[in-house]
Amino acid sequence: MSHDGVGLRAVMRSIAFLTAGVLVVPALAGCGSDDEAGKPLAGQDIAPAARAQVADGGTLRWAVDSVPETLNAFQADADATTTKIAQAVLPSMYRMNDSGRPEINPDYLESAEVVDTEPRQVVLYKLNQQAVWSDGREIGAADFAAQWRALSGKDSAYWTARNAGYDRIERIERGKSNLEVKVTFSRPYADWKSLFTPLYPKEVMGTPDAFNDGARTKLKVTAGPFTVQQVDKKKDEVTLVRSTRWWGEPAKLSKIVLVAVPREKRAEALAAGTVDLADIDAATAQRIDLASRPKGTATPLQGSKAAGTADAGPLARYEVRKSLEPAFTQLALNGADGPLADERVRRAVARALDREELAEVVLKPLGLPAVPVGSHLALSGQAAYTDNSGALGGQDTKEAQALLADAGWVRGGPLKEPKKKEEQKAAGSEGESASASASPSPGKSAGEDDGTYIVGEDGKAGEDPEGRDRDPQGEPPHLAQDGKQHVRQGGGAQGAYAPKGTAAPGAAAGPLAKDGKPLTLRFVLPSGPGSDTLRRVADRISRMLQRVGILTETTRVSDASYFKDHIANGEYDLALYSWPASAFPATDARPIYAKPVPAADGSLTIEQNYTRVGTDQVDQLFDQAIATLDEEEARDLVRKADSRIWAAAGSVPLYQRPQLTAARKNLANTGSFGFETPVYEDMGFLKKTRKATQAARS
Repeated sequence: MSHDGVGLRAVMRSIAFLTAGVLVVPALAGCGSDDEAGKPLAGQDIAPAARAQVADGGTLRWAVDSVPETLNAFQADADATTTKIAQAVLPSMYRMNDSGRPEINPDYLESAEVVDTEPRQVVLYKLNQQAVWSDGREIGAADFAAQWRALSGKDSAYWTARNAGYDRIERIERGKSNLEVKVTFSRPYADWKSLFTPLYPKEVMGTPDAFNDGARTKLKVTAGPFTVQQVDKKKDEVTLVRSTRWWGEPAKLSKIVLVAVPREKRAEALAAGTVDLADIDAATAQRIDLASRPKGTATPLQGSKAAGTADAGPLARYEVRKSLEPAFTQLALNGADGPLADERVRRAVARALDREELAEVVLKPLGLPAVPVGSHLALSGQAAYTDNSGALGGQDTKEAQALLADAGWVRGGPLKEPKKKEEQKAAGSEGESASASASPSPGKSAGEDDGTYIVGEDGKAGEDPEGRDRDPQGEPPHLAQDGKQHVRQGGGAQGAYAPKGTAAPGAAAGPLAKDGKPLTLRFVLPSGPGSDTLRRVADRISRMLQRVGILTETTRVSDASYFKDHIANGEYDLALYSWPASAFPATDARPIYAKPVPAADGSLTIEQNYTRVGTDQVDQLFDQAIATLDEEEARDLVRKADSRIWAAAGSVPLYQRPQLTAARKNLANTGSFGFETPVYEDMGFLKKTRKATQAARS
């Protein structure tokens, strides 16, 4: 699920049994020695500037989703703001580069390497000799050991959200000097670079009480360019101040104030000048873009709205910095029961989808690369990435129909009784409202923000008293890309249009049925703010499915209940949500795709496999990858696992999520970071030049 920047490793995990026969899988991609990872589809957009060009001092007011419940990133209720704070104030042994790959952080480490593999894997860390905590104590083996004991899972008094990797450590000891930390593993662990980032001081990790409660609202000891001054829940702010104990390049900013601002109120906050930096949706991005452009110029963010129609006003002080998030949106198919318990039906759903079209719906209007995601386990540019979608196959209507027929779903069968003419007319009128809200209207951008989990529905137009969409047949005219009005051909497949006045062809066959029931799938979507894109994506998916005879019944639910009551509980057939990409997929992605295991009470332990589809083979490939210290071999095992995940069709990756950030034009080294870990000490406001001063006075 999407957490708007929360690292996958901060998320707890929990799904069902794969019911299917023997599957013939095409030749697996990604098994050779060539690096097929490619490059990131979009680079970061942070207005880079040399430190000499950045002024000393100033306060950056940065909009975030919430003031965190805890400052301890290893607790279950840690969130995206917890991650931001940890990056700014705590040690990280590794940081992500612009391709989403881990690199040594020289502010804390001189080197780290595997120095022995027999009889045990041993990693030797050599620390930066200047690295100290804010109380003056050297960072050392005692801190590493305290974190290992807290997160190893051996002491249930620690309320930890995860222990992956730490549970494989046998012991931690001092090396030849205080600057060396020697970590010995009981079992081989390929993703050892994921450990000790962030690293908390032994004062936080040393006892259960300190871990559970001591670091929730305060961090007395830190070791970064900033330190935590205050968490103020009344003001909904967290204040970070420049650390006087920092040994690296001194922070340019005096303060960073993280201000909780709901997504739907960020345009208002920007216009009022109360924030300098904020992740925004496409509608707000369009307003900013229009405000900054001379009249008569067009931009990728404007859609069909005429350029130069917006009053510049206060939004002209900002610019939009855009990239792609290290996260992807997927269509999840619940394989626990119902029609999707049959692997053939899941594969038919996947083969009915035009993933390129769906990516274009979201990304093309923003001027971002509209390339479908080809892996469940990595994104383009990351070491494990290769396009394994061929293990399932691309869009193919005939193949989808053949799979459904093989599963026993055929045309015809008893369906609902035809409505009377009066009822049909009334239903058609209501359906127009629903359909109109489901497609981009003139002047509205087609690429909204994905929302809290991902782009959701607004839960308003066209919704019946029980929250379900009307039958989408009988939609009103739509505006096509050519600007002409089109109407659906009478009796045609969902999504088929012809110019107004075109004669209607003969009626198409009815939907598929089996045992007297139509093939109808429950499509569950969130209804909160920022949900327009998901509505459009879901609408396109429904049309694509109807072309092969699959009907969908869309239910809109509140954001609060969407994940907890529906996704996690398996109360859906189809759903859209996002996962962040990880540099360590063998560790982080395994719980998402692990085969569910029956529990003693008869339920299934699903970890985070919310599609409830898994196989023994995928589990084995993950287990082999995590225990393989040869990086190339481990990468190929992960790619093989991804091919098998594609073939099982429990989920279909669609597109990488857009990342749109509003930033003051004089703000440097921050914005849409893409894969790369932010460098907090380099952020700041550009020095005022004589030209800028004169422009400000004029």
